[in-house]
Amino acid sequence: MTLSVCPSLRTLTKQTLNTLKLYHFTYHTNLLFHSHANVIAFDPKTSDPNYLYHAHHQFDKNIQKDLSNYNHLLFEYSRTDRNQEALHLFVGLHHSSLPVDGSTMSSVLKVCGCLFDQNIGRQVHCECIKSGFVEDVSVGTALVDMYMKTENVGDGRRVFDEMGERNVVSWTSFISGYARNGLNNWALELFILMQVEGFKPNPFTFATVLGVLADDGMVKKGIQVHTMVIKNGFESTRFVCNSLINMYSKSGMVIDARAVFDSMEDRDEISWNGMVAGYVTNGIDLEAFEMFYQMRLAGVKLTQMIFATMIKLCANLKRLGFARQLHCWVLKNGYCFDHNIRTALMVAYSKCSVMDDAFQLFSMMQGLQNVVSWTAMISGYLQNGGTRQAVNLFCQMNREGVRPNHFTYSAILTAQPAISIFQLHAQVIKTNYEKSSSVGTALLDAYIKMGCIDEAAKVFELIDEKDIVAWSAMVAGYAQREDTQGAVKIFLWLAKEGVKPNEFTFCSVVNACAAPTAAIEQGKQFHAFSIKSRFNNALCVSSALVTMYAKRGNIESANEVFKRQGERDLVSWNSMISGYAQHGHGKKALEVFEEMRRRNLEMDDITFIGVISACTHAGLVDEGQRYFSMMVEDHHIDPTMEHYSCMVDLYSRSGLLEKAMDVINGMPFPAGATVWRTLLAACCVYRNLELGKLAAEKLISLQPQDSAAYVLLSNIYAATGNWQERTKVRKLMDERKVKKEAGYSWIEVKNKTYSFLAGDLSHPSSDLIYSKLEELSIRLKDAGYQPDTNYVLHDVEEEHKETILSQHSERLAIAFGLISTPPGTPIQIVKNLRVCGDCHTVIKLISMLEAREIVVRDSNRFHHFKGGLCTCGDYW
Repeated sequence: MTLSVCPSLRTLTKQTLNTLKLYHFTYHTNLLFHSHANVIAFDPKTSDPNYLYHAHHQFDKNIQKDLSNYNHLLFEYSRTDRNQEALHLFVGLHHSSLPVDGSTMSSVLKVCGCLFDQNIGRQVHCECIKSGFVEDVSVGTALVDMYMKTENVGDGRRVFDEMGERNVVSWTSFISGYARNGLNNWALELFILMQVEGFKPNPFTFATVLGVLADDGMVKKGIQVHTMVIKNGFESTRFVCNSLINMYSKSGMVIDARAVFDSMEDRDEISWNGMVAGYVTNGIDLEAFEMFYQMRLAGVKLTQMIFATMIKLCANLKRLGFARQLHCWVLKNGYCFDHNIRTALMVAYSKCSVMDDAFQLFSMMQGLQNVVSWTAMISGYLQNGGTRQAVNLFCQMNREGVRPNHFTYSAILTAQPAISIFQLHAQVIKTNYEKSSSVGTALLDAYIKMGCIDEAAKVFELIDEKDIVAWSAMVAGYAQREDTQGAVKIFLWLAKEGVKPNEFTFCSVVNACAAPTAAIEQGKQFHAFSIKSRFNNALCVSSALVTMYAKRGNIESANEVFKRQGERDLVSWNSMISGYAQHGHGKKALEVFEEMRRRNLEMDDITFIGVISACTHAGLVDEGQRYFSMMVEDHHIDPTMEHYSCMVDLYSRSGLLEKAMDVINGMPFPAGATVWRTLLAACCVYRNLELGKLAAEKLISLQPQDSAAYVLLSNIYAATGNWQERTKVRKLMDERKVKKEAGYSWIEVKNKTYSFLAGDLSHPSSDLIYSKLEELSIRLKDAGYQPDTNYVLHDVEEEHKETILSQHSERLAIAFGLISTPPGTPIQIVKNLRVCGDCHTVIKLISMLEAREIVVRDSNRFHHFKGGLCTCGDYW
């Protein structure tokens, strides 16, 4: 064991007072008290519950009462958990003329510990001091045990420090006390110190230490202790083996646990239950059932614990039939009133979606419900869509004075918006749970879903011990808002605190790097970090990487990650289909889809949105129609607004505006803004004024402050030469205070992002940028370029129109990229609006003249320009 000893533990006194040991008693030992002839012999195997009553009755009639008789009966009461009777007997003894001894005090102190009654325990302690028994090693040990059981570690420690004589039982009680109070590190240090002091651990000591190591997951030290167990010859001791099974099972080493189990010559129900529970905990369900079957064949008595474990297994596997059988066995064995079993049955029925049965069990516990059973019912309703019932139960729970715990709050916080998060937050603060990791995480997640990221951040900062779940939830919150900077900041803070990210943390931060405003290199850096941390092959991480690369313009890297995935989920397949569609590789998108069909993989509505979009961007009208019909007829997926919008886009881009209107008229619900905006954009391209006016009116009625409707309609008027109507539309915009969205283009150079507006002169390198544009203008005209001034929707002279075209934001960004990066370096820009046709022609020529690959992400899709060509095939 490689543990350091706290300096404070080295101060333990080691006195050598020789005191008379009348009796040796502690809850760890099983020493027998020899009864006198005038006391009824006690058979520990008797099952007669009236035995002690008759013994006490005959004892009361016995004229010759002596201390040994009192001690014997007191011990038997405490041994059989009849603690109140034991206290009454002690009070009677105290009022009699008989003197007490160390054995009496040891027994009654054990009773105080079992009753968790520190007040009476302190009075007995005072009596021990008054009577001079405090130096008795058995009394000192019992005092330590009593204070530790009543959660008074300080006084337990003081008693131990003042003990003149200690033995292995004293040390074991002391170690157990620290372990019982969750002070596991101290317990382990004491285990080392007792050996330094020359005390050899006994089986109970080893069992305690193994329990500590199991709780803390310290399996390497557990193996060392196992070696010590063998060295000391306790490898056949039943309860030590049970502790070893528990330790190995909790550490995921089920094979080692089974090896210990198989080596046991003497097994009890705890051994069997430990092995079954180990299989259940580690998800090895078939072996758990097999072990339970073997247990039945061996004739082992079924205890409450094994029933609770098996019912939990039924809940995990949703085996309703077997759960009902176990319920019958529980009734037959008389365990129906066991609180743990009832709660386990409620959970099992809830997970099997039979909430009526679960609630019936809950109702039968009338007056006996505790926070665990209330929480189980609330969680059950939430898991089965009964949000309103869950909220009602939570309110009833509060009315009945049952205080929610962290599990309750973590569950009910998922019920928003059916319950006020702000009221719950206030209650959480009032009950002092706001610093709890589980409650804090649930609370910040609720705020994130409401869009209150600032409130979520405040909750996050208050959490005392932030676990990886809390860190990951905060990163995910920023990722959902496409706030890359916020997500990266949390991730770096996490790393600084020494917390190791898991696959979900990486998944969230990679998703954040897929945002349009994210730096291109950030996603690559986190990809490298995930490889270093060996999480790159985790399904959620690899799927996020596919999505990130596809959204950030690197479809080749997305495909490489996709090909290397050992396992793929629907997210991966959908990301590749949508990615190829957005990048202009419609046929490749359809190839991926057909591969899904060949593998008979599950598809969802998002799959078909990607497929129809691929057909839209590639101009494959017939194929798009066929896939839409396949979705409805073969896969029985009801079309959503997004699907109809894709179909309208499919027909509109191909100029089939009447078919697009047929789709709109045939929709089972009113067309949304996206549908009308799609049709209006197509009317602008194909200069269909009549249909464009209709689409604009519908769009303006749905979103009166959306500038797109006004701008597109005014553009239609401008394209048809109707400048007067265009002016009226622009005037209407001014009257309604609708602001036109400015056209921006962004480019990243040397990890810094630069933005440009049309005609922008604010950049420090403006002179060089415009000089490069003039140079390009000459070379473009030499290559045969003629400006298409139809894309200038202003009533100005032709020469001025050419100037306006040459200063579009995307051209400024590309010119800056050309002068700021080495020759041959790919250039990638993002634009918030659709690229105009003239700029599209110019960028194709620039890619050829400058021998550069240029990627432009506009509001519709990705354009990959190379060698004078674009992946969109001039169809966008």
